[in-house]
Amino acid sequence: MPRDARPARHLGHLVRRWWGAVCARAPHPEAEAWAERWLLDGERSLWRRLSDGDRAHALAVARRYHTLRPHAARAEMAAALLHDCGKLDSGLGTTLRVLATLVGPRTERLRRYADHEAIGAELLRQAGSDPVTVSLVAGSHSAPPDCLAALRVADDL
Repeated sequence: MPRDARPARHLGHLVRRWWGAVCARAPHPEAEAWAERWLLDGERSLWRRLSDGDRAHALAVARRYHTLRPHAARAEMAAALLHDCGKLDSGLGTTLRVLATLVGPRTERLRRYADHEAIGAELLRQAGSDPVTVSLVAGSHSAPPDCLAALRVADDL
């Protein structure tokens, strides 16, 4: 991709994510049940704390991940569903999240938002998640490379 095309693509991605979150409704009960079947009890508690928009986004990512890796293990699917759970810690709404992405970690809350992968991994560790789930959410080099690559593709909505 040409270097100057990347910022426009990134901004377009942010606008699509913002609009999708603003317009999001609670996922259909069947979709919620599909998601929850992949989750351990502690993970399910985190899932239920996510906003409607975050759960809708997570479901879209998880379905794309499952298409990319149809034989994905439960731990992988939990990571796809909870990849953004660390954003809960920042307490930022949709519009402030976009702003945080654009301006960077200038305040404590924006810093916590920027660190959402590490924070999410810690939340999942505390919830008793599988080490594969934790490493994928953390974006760690210890995560299975093919799984991590698929998660990044799936999250590029």
